[in-house]
Amino acid sequence: MSSNNRRIARECALKILFALRLDEQADASRLLADFWENFRFADDALGEPLDTADRPLSTAARTFAEVLVKGVVESRAVIDKLIREVAKNWSLERMAPVDLSILRICTYELLYQPDIPKSVAINEAIEIAKRYGTKESPSFINGLLDRVAQNVREDKE
Repeated sequence: MSSNNRRIARECALKILFALRLDEQADASRLLADFWENFRFADDALGEPLDTADRPLSTAARTFAEVLVKGVVESRAVIDKLIREVAKNWSLERMAPVDLSILRICTYELLYQPDIPKSVAINEAIEIAKRYGTKESPSFINGLLDRVAQNVREDKE
């Protein structure tokens, strides 16, 4: 899968997980179905929604976005535990919802997507944070994910 498809998939996953946090009782599968039914995307690097675009998201990007969303939902307890361990003086409730969603996606990738190099997963999270987060988001996310990656590496050795 091209890196462009993965970036688009990560951005879609961010949007879906952000919506899911508004109603944590919502069914992720239903939310995914609603998302795909109601949004169309241009075939560009950022996956900008276009009201007039008839082309759906590529199958590869859609599949990867679903893997990320379902993986984060199913493994949230493990993911959140890892984030809490490295987020000194920060509770998850204090974190910006966008930042927390990005952290969860990347932590899932670090734990369960061994085909994606850790540096690539972290860099993608930083780039998405630049687009969707605050000006402090990229450095905040980078610092936490570096520590998560170290913990994941130590656990697997």
